[in-house]
Amino acid sequence: MTVDVRTYTGSATKIDEAEITALRTNLRGTICLPGDAGYDSARSVWNAMIDRRPAMIIQAAGAADVIQAVNFTRDHGCALAVRGGGHNITGNAVCEGGVMLDLSHMRSVHVDPDARRAQVEAGALLGDVDKETQAFGLTVPVDINATTGIAGLTLGGGFGWTSRKLGLTIDNLISVDIVTADGQFRRADATRNADLFWAVRGGGGNFGVVTSFEFQLHPLGPQVMAGLLVHPLDAAAELIPQYRSLVAAAPDELTCWLVLRKAPPAPFIPADWHNKEVMIIALCYCGSVEDGQDAVAPFQALGKPIVDLVSPHSFVGWQSAFDPLLTPGARNYWKSHDFKDFTDAAGSVIVDAIRRLPGDECEVFVGHLGARVNRVASDATAFSRRDVQFIVNVHTRWRDPAQDATCIAWARGLFDALTPHATGSVYVNFMPDDEVDRVRGAYGANYDRLAAIKQRYDPVNLFRLNQNIHT
Repeated sequence: MTVDVRTYTGSATKIDEAEITALRTNLRGTICLPGDAGYDSARSVWNAMIDRRPAMIIQAAGAADVIQAVNFTRDHGCALAVRGGGHNITGNAVCEGGVMLDLSHMRSVHVDPDARRAQVEAGALLGDVDKETQAFGLTVPVDINATTGIAGLTLGGGFGWTSRKLGLTIDNLISVDIVTADGQFRRADATRNADLFWAVRGGGGNFGVVTSFEFQLHPLGPQVMAGLLVHPLDAAAELIPQYRSLVAAAPDELTCWLVLRKAPPAPFIPADWHNKEVMIIALCYCGSVEDGQDAVAPFQALGKPIVDLVSPHSFVGWQSAFDPLLTPGARNYWKSHDFKDFTDAAGSVIVDAIRRLPGDECEVFVGHLGARVNRVASDATAFSRRDVQFIVNVHTRWRDPAQDATCIAWARGLFDALTPHATGSVYVNFMPDDEVDRVRGAYGANYDRLAAIKQRYDPVNLFRLNQNIHT
C-alpha cells in the first residue's frame, strides 16, 4: 500500500507503507491517517471555514518527534503544515493532501518563580500559560483569548492587555528551541544563532518549527482592575473623541479597547439590550487594584453606560472573559489595519458599518497599543511596526455557509473604507489567506533582512504554509 502525498511544489508523490511504519516506530507520538480514529478531530481548527484533509498527521510528543517529522517531509518533498493552537484565521495549521505536524499535545508550562522565567512548549494555549504563571503572581504579555496558541501568537509578535506596560510577547522572549529545515535542533537567543532569534520575533513560522519558548515573567495579579463599559452605539460619536483624549493621557499600566457589535445575550447585559448595537469600552489596569480604580474612573464617568462591569477581577478570569464569543465551530474572516491615530473620521466609518452588520456575531475591535511597545526600535526585532497606536480588526463571524459572500464582502467593504485613515501596515497574525500581497508591507524595512535569513535556514521554502517570506 502507498499513500499519495502532495509535495510543497504542488505535485504528488507516493510514500509506501514500510516508510510510514518506520517513521511510526521512531516516534514517541503517533501518526494519524485518513480513516483512523481521531483523524477528523485532529484536522479540525478554530476557523470552521477550513476543511482540509492531510494525507498524514504526525502528532508529536516532543522535540525528537519534530526532528523526525521535518526530516521525513523534507526528504520526501511533502507539503508541510505546522499546528500549534490551530487558532490562526488562515487555517495554515492544516494542509490539503500534505503532512500536518501537530504540536497540540506538547503543552507543558514550567515556571521558575525565583528567576521569573517560564519554559513553554509549542502546543500550549494561552490559558495554560496564564494559569501556571498566575499561580506565582507572575505574567507574560499574551493575547485576550485563552484558547489561542502560544506559538503562533509569539511568532507573529503578540499583544494583549499588559503590552502597554510590559511590551509585546516577543519583547519578553528570552530564547527558543527550534528545528530548522535541515533537521537540526538549535537554541536561538541573543548570543546563539542571534540572526535566527531576531527573525522568529515577529517573522512567523518561516524559519523552522519552534518546540519551546523561554519567557521573562513579571509580577501581576492575582487580581486586576478590569471590565466592560457598555454604551449604546448612538453615543459613539460623542464618546470616541473623549475616549481618544483619555487614552492619550493614560498611564502605561492602562489598556483600553473598543468593541463595536451587537450586545450578546449575556446575563450581565439587560435583556432589552440583547442583540442591539453597542460600543463597549474594555479596560484593564496592569498594576495594583487601588491604583487601577483611580485610572479607570475617568472612563467610568463617560456618558451614561447601559451597564458598568468594571471592578476587581481575577486576571486569569479576565484573560478568558471573551472566550464565549470566540468558541470553535463558527466561520470567520478578518481584515485588519494599523493606525497611528484613531480619528473621528475613522470612528464614523466604523459606526456606520456597525449599523449594517451582516450577522449577530460580527464585530469590530480597536486594540490599544503604544507606550512600551513604541519604545523598541523598529529594527530590534522582525516585528517592525513600533509606531502603531491602534489596531483595528474587522471580524466577521457566522454559521451558515450561505452567508460566506455577504459576510466577507462586508468586511472587505469596511476595510476599504478605512484604508485612507490607516498606515498601510498590518499585524501578520490578523491577515487572512487572501492577503499575500500585504506580507512585504507587514515587515516594512525588515523584509529584505528576513528574506536573507529565510534563504540561509530554509532555502527550499519547506516552511511556506504561513504568511510567507521569500526572496
